[in-house]
Amino acid sequence: MIEEKSVSQVEEATKKKYELVIGLEVHAQLLTKSKMYTSDSTTFGNMPNTNISVITLGHPGTLPKVNKRAVEYAIKMGLACNSSITRRNVFARKNYFYPDLPKGYQLTQDKNPICVGGHVPIVLSSGEKKNIALTRIHMEEDAGKSIHLAGEVDTLVDFNRAGVPLIEIVTEPDMRSSEEAYNVLTEIKKMVKYLGICDGNMEEGSLRCDANVSVRLWGDEVLGKKVEVKNMNSFRNVARAIEHEYERQVHLLEKGKEIVSETRTFDATTGNTGSMRTKEDLNDYRYFPEPDLSPVVISEEWLNSIREEMPILPRELFAKFVNNYGLPEYDAGVLTDQKEIALWFETLCHHTENYKSASNWLMGPVKSYLNDLTLGIEDFPIVPRQMAALIALIDAGKVSYTVASQKIYPRMLQHPEQSPLEIAQEMNLIQESDEGTIRPVIEAVLAENEVKVQEYKSGKKGLMGMFMGEVMKKSKGKADPKVASKILSELLNQ
Repeated sequence: MIEEKSVSQVEEATKKKYELVIGLEVHAQLLTKSKMYTSDSTTFGNMPNTNISVITLGHPGTLPKVNKRAVEYAIKMGLACNSSITRRNVFARKNYFYPDLPKGYQLTQDKNPICVGGHVPIVLSSGEKKNIALTRIHMEEDAGKSIHLAGEVDTLVDFNRAGVPLIEIVTEPDMRSSEEAYNVLTEIKKMVKYLGICDGNMEEGSLRCDANVSVRLWGDEVLGKKVEVKNMNSFRNVARAIEHEYERQVHLLEKGKEIVSETRTFDATTGNTGSMRTKEDLNDYRYFPEPDLSPVVISEEWLNSIREEMPILPRELFAKFVNNYGLPEYDAGVLTDQKEIALWFETLCHHTENYKSASNWLMGPVKSYLNDLTLGIEDFPIVPRQMAALIALIDAGKVSYTVASQKIYPRMLQHPEQSPLEIAQEMNLIQESDEGTIRPVIEAVLAENEVKVQEYKSGKKGLMGMFMGEVMKKSKGKADPKVASKILSELLNQ
């Protein structure tokens, strides 16, 4: 057996001889109130073995029934990925033994997945755009959960999760770097959250990913032997596991060893993968059509009604923010990362046409406030209309951004019912733009700093900032910086 510590010794020049090939299998738990084939609750966090019934446990004589909402959610994901929708859906029994699979088989789809083909669009850090092809998206049910308590030799089983609706999103082996895999997962998470079909919580297991990793010499047509990596609880760990497997497999091939087709687990502490079981022989799951479920036929009318309910997708909002609102792609990417933030920004843009300023406020002070208090945008006390009024106050030259961000904005957080104009007037913050009022203030500052004025005229142009500071101090921050700068420059250059 190759020691894991030797893997990191693979040189970059050696690694570049080999092409990394990645495919992903992503499971997304659907946000239905009941399970895939029974009315049992799907609520997360309930006491163990309380969300169960004789149907979940597969007792003899019980009959499953397909969850219509789960079918609609699967179709939504397929439409979002530009997949073909299968009109006649047959379910199958996938037979294998797990201690947390109460029926001894899983109800899934075999030959005819509900969604065929399609792709997930990604943008790499280089700016390159790429469509990662999908093989299929199919519906199935989740297994239960085995629990291993520290110091205990027994395994406890909680069947609450058994039967929870899943879609499995299977990509083609289209990815060539861990960055691409990371970006695919990020995009899938955004898509399911925008669609409202999954909460995307990897920590709770709502979104899970297995990575199929192989390597081959550049130019080879035949794929290398595939290794499946499981048990990764974050996108970052998926990328780490892929990088480790890349180096491990290259190391083996360079030593003349053979890659074993197997399932491996990832240890987030060490960053290594370890063997779980070999996959030299294909598992015989003995698929056969589920005799207790009639085919689900998707009519044109039903499909069209689902199409009409489709919400705006993150890539569509991204394009709108860039093309319609003129935002940089970086801003659009940050704003569309979370559905709630994107929709809040969209509402804000209904009240202001200064879209860049709106973006700056949301990515800066607003997000800082939310992060500091661990809040969502739905808990933000200031409504979009009031934020737009604050932006308008700055654009009108009535207050500076500094005054707005340091004095008015904090007051608005405490008193969101007050308008920014009311706060500015109450705190005597409305800046003075009248030249006749500002000029005497500047003349007084220059008279008090005659030596500095001479130094400025002798070439020390950097003193302009000092003069502006004195003007703002003497005017108690109320002088319009643009007007003050213009007059100051005029007087100093006489």
